[in-house]
Amino acid sequence: MNQQGLFLQNIIAVIWDFDRTLSPRYMQKPLFDHFGIDEKTFWAEVGELSAYYQKAEISVHKDTSYLVHLLSYVQNGVMKGLTNGKLRELGAEIDFFPGMPFFLDELRGLLDSEEYRQGDLKLEHYVVSTGLEAMIQGTEIFDKVDGVWASSFIETPAKPGQDFSETPLAGEISQIAGFLDNTTKTRALFEINKGVNISDQFSVNDSIPLAKRRVPFQNMIYIADGPSDIPSFSVMRNNGGFAYAVYDPEAEGHFEQAVKLNEDGRVNDYGPADYTSGSTTSLRLKLQIRNIADGIMAARKTQTESSFSKAPEH
Repeated sequence: MNQQGLFLQNIIAVIWDFDRTLSPRYMQKPLFDHFGIDEKTFWAEVGELSAYYQKAEISVHKDTSYLVHLLSYVQNGVMKGLTNGKLRELGAEIDFFPGMPFFLDELRGLLDSEEYRQGDLKLEHYVVSTGLEAMIQGTEIFDKVDGVWASSFIETPAKPGQDFSETPLAGEISQIAGFLDNTTKTRALFEINKGVNISDQFSVNDSIPLAKRRVPFQNMIYIADGPSDIPSFSVMRNNGGFAYAVYDPEAEGHFEQAVKLNEDGRVNDYGPADYTSGSTTSLRLKLQIRNIADGIMAARKTQTESSFSKAPEH
């Protein structure tokens, strides 16, 4: 903690979407494969839910209705025995774009120079996803990130009069514990910005001066793949952060989608979801991290020089 603010502001935060950003497929694929469920059929059913429930005057959020449908599959025996532990186990089967997860360590290594170490600069990785937290916890990515925001399930709910000193009972997933949609993902960005994920002294709704926030937006990079991420891209762009769109070179229309995001000013730049050394995206993200790091060091030097005046010389 320094005299000017609550935090030293020495952190660079790289924030990743998951599906079609880190992984070329939706993370639920291993789950569907395990239970022999046709993936296209499931998502087609999810697409019908909003209109279906509206007949009973019930509004269902399109981004998160798939969570309700997963629970319906469990309750009706189609996904019998599905637990959070099983979701973590299936998460180990998720594959990643080229270069991942090693690229995460490579980015951290950029701050290993003597100058950056003297400035105590650090890089943190976060995943912010509308997908399933338990599946992300089972991937090889999980040990390399500093935090995950995603949707989660309760197995056995607490009962009225429950002894809360007891450990919750294990069982099939039965309730939604928490969820992220494409709009509430922006809340995670502000939590990282304000340091709410690190300190419980304040909440995301507290008014914290910009100079006292843990990770200023200009020290943040947000990487995602599509139009559904426009709310988060906008938060980054409007607050001085860096928004980067990736595309899958093998997915039809994905390149054009990224180009459109760039042409519409939604992102600062874009490139293929290829994180191998020397790739366009690898070079661009490394350059941006160095630019941020150099900016932190330059600002700190200016602040130090302005805090004292030299003695007169003879």
